Amino acid sequence: MMKAIAVTPQERKVELIDQAEPKILSPTDVKLRMLEAGVCGTDKEICAFQYGTPPPGSEQLVIGHESLGEVMEIGPKVSRVKLGDLVVPMVRRPCPHNDCVACRSDRQDFCFTGDFQERGIKERHGFMAQFIVDDEKYMNPVPKEMRDVAVLVEPLTIAEKGLAQVWQVQQRLPWSCRVTPGKAAAHCHRAVVLGAGPVGLLGAMALANYDFDTYVYSREAPPNPKSELVESIGAHYISSTKLSPEMLPQHIGNIDLVYEATGASSLSFEMMKVLGTNGIFVFTGVPGRKGPIAVDTDLMMRNLVLKNQVIFGTVNAGRDSFENSIRDLGTFSRRWPHAVKSLITGRFPMNAYSDLLLGRSEGIKNVIQLN
Repeated sequence: MMKAIAVTPQERKVELIDQAEPKILSPTDVKLRMLEAGVCGTDKEICAFQYGTPPPGSEQLVIGHESLGEVMEIGPKVSRVKLGDLVVPMVRRPCPHNDCVACRSDRQDFCFTGDFQERGIKERHGFMAQFIVDDEKYMNPVPKEMRDVAVLVEPLTIAEKGLAQVWQVQQRLPWSCRVTPGKAAAHCHRAVVLGAGPVGLLGAMALANYDFDTYVYSREAPPNPKSELVESIGAHYISSTKLSPEMLPQHIGNIDLVYEATGASSLSFEMMKVLGTNGIFVFTGVPGRKGPIAVDTDLMMRNLVLKNQVIFGTVNAGRDSFENSIRDLGTFSRRWPHAVKSLITGRFPMNAYSDLLLGRSEGIKNVIQLN
């Protein structure tokens, strides 16, 4: 038997349970000894029973999707990983429908039937368990030197997938950011990140790494640990207590990209009003169900048309985003070692799950140690 952290939606319970240790059943299966799992807003929402679906035939759902594991056992046909490798597993599993081109192309992050499964979220047990088994195709090896920060790989994939789509959209502007020796791809662009949580700060690092002039817009007045982290990577921190959204263009100029990482729809639509000419707005947050808000739809439509703007949402990630995340997190660690390590506020044993998942935890990213 092993320990796992699970929810029982019908009974509205969150608890540390005993569960049968999984076994390798397929020649391409990999067994991982799980080392760490990050606690995120999705986990807390599942523990508040806003959503979360157990696997068929089970009343419980083991939660957790941000993770790091070590390869303990492999099937006879496994070639992607070897014993002792550090691994970050992917989250989403494809739908069964033959006509879903995305899933049949191993791009289940773009599944259009909605019948996908997600580990720790929808119809598959997650990674807050001492051991898991899954197919090698969902395993992403991580260099051993990234052991202390590799649990951040999955949340960084959100920014990586978003940026991949940004580059594709910006091909419409072939003159944008002329190639300059020593400069990264976006050295002439300004980006605003909404929110200074883990997803926002990792997104800011990704944008700064690609040489965007990066601004993080958040509520808390500086100085604070998050503002200091932002400044340490060469980005800028702006508090909403000092500047309203409509004042931002006067302060920083044309806003080429907004990377939303709050799930706050009211703030997001206010920011949409000040998105610049040829700008792109990336939604990553999923707001909870609240009352309706007033939106100036005429202004939004005029801006979208007259300013050649693009708005898109992005969720989950494919293998390319995981690989880019591992590569870029390594780069961040070399450029800004203290900033990357400070994203992880604390590491806690499994029996601290209640405070972390049900309480108001402090800091940026809290991590549960599973073994």
